[in-house]
Amino acid sequence: MAAQTTSRKPLLPLIAVAALGGLLAACETVPMGGGFGPGSGTGGGPGVFRADDFAWSTAAGRASIDGRIDYRRNGQAFDCTGSIGLTPDTPYTRARFRTLYGSTDRAAVPEAIVRARTVADPNADYRSYVRSTTCEDGRFSFSGLPDGGWFIIAPVSADGEERVVLMRHVDTRGGRVSVTL
Repeated sequence: MAAQTTSRKPLLPLIAVAALGGLLAACETVPMGGGFGPGSGTGGGPGVFRADDFAWSTAAGRASIDGRIDYRRNGQAFDCTGSIGLTPDTPYTRARFRTLYGSTDRAAVPEAIVRARTVADPNADYRSYVRSTTCEDGRFSFSGLPDGGWFIIAPVSADGEERVVLMRHVDTRGGRVSVTL
């Protein structure tokens, strides 16, 4: 028995150090929010609407986006069926789009599913910051954009198929960005 007690004693200090390390790790501070575009604030955290987070998107800039719809499913080509929206990337919109589309990069989700999902702070009115354009012959464009991250939202449909909403994240940096949805 004496041999077992002796062999356990060297492990006690190691166990105590591991336990202390676990306690200290649990107290680690983690930054809230995070910049997702120029001017992104960090005070509200994700999912909280703050007009200040959108301010950068109202400035004029030299960037532009040229887009094309080339979405196909079940062997059918889909066409745009409404205006194309361009929404600034902010902590609020990033959390919202993650909920609605399941991604903040790109998605193709049936419109009925998007409409059925619930987002935090659904009454926040960010529409005044969303730019809109028409889609003609499967093409659209935005110009005069400031540098930053943007979400393109495009409703599309095909005969006999349910309407789908396409979402794609793009970054503008003073030049022309070409994107195919």
